[in-house]
Amino acid sequence: MADTPDKIDTTTVDFHFDVMCPWAYQTSIWIRNVRAQNDITINWKFFSLEEVNRREGKKHPWEREWSYGWSMMRIGALLRRSSMDDLDRWYERAARALHIEGHKPHDPDVARHLLSEIGCDPAIVDQAIADQTTHDEVRNEHQRVLDAGGFGVPTLFFGDECVFGPVLINPPDGAAALRLWDSVTAWAEFPELYEIQRPKTKDDERQIAEVFRPYIEARDWVSINRGTEIEFTEDGFQAGQKLD
Repeated sequence: MADTPDKIDTTTVDFHFDVMCPWAYQTSIWIRNVRAQNDITINWKFFSLEEVNRREGKKHPWEREWSYGWSMMRIGALLRRSSMDDLDRWYERAARALHIEGHKPHDPDVARHLLSEIGCDPAIVDQAIADQTTHDEVRNEHQRVLDAGGFGVPTLFFGDECVFGPVLINPPDGAAALRLWDSVTAWAEFPELYEIQRPKTKDDERQIAEVFRPYIEARDWVSINRGTEIEFTEDGFQAGQKLD
């Protein structure tokens, strides 16, 4: 008989995100609902889809003066030095602007406006970009996910235990949110449980494309998943050609 898995501390979770990721945004809505009910501590951490999906020969995001999600996370890194709550509010507002309202928080002027909305100094945009150490914070947390075998977001850490997901749309709230939390934390107790996955039907794809519509219309980049370009259509979404 296999040993009973050790209990892990589920009172604190590190949530790695990229503001640009519509999946991570959906999961962040759910985990904030969980926090409101059971008072868990969420440490917001970074992961760069631009870097993990970078095409060979292209610049790394830290080599660019401004680089979409990477720069939004650099703003978050500077905010977090004063308060995790400030980063929490920045991620929520910037992600909602992109994924619900169809705005462009990756535009510096829009980012400044959103900072003022949450009571932060708009000058933080320029301060974060001028401070080269914000690159280091984003890179170190991105590397942590890679070192754990991760590849994307949302990625959760409970101590040293790393879990990708949950990947969902229409995040549950109330008692349903807590049931999902119990499932996720139970999964984390089994280090040799690697994957549970529900295949997506064509109806699922159409629903996902509809939920992601504001993001699709506001983005200024190509969506890539593990080296494959993802095309969104009225009929859902599909993998395009494999990128070199």
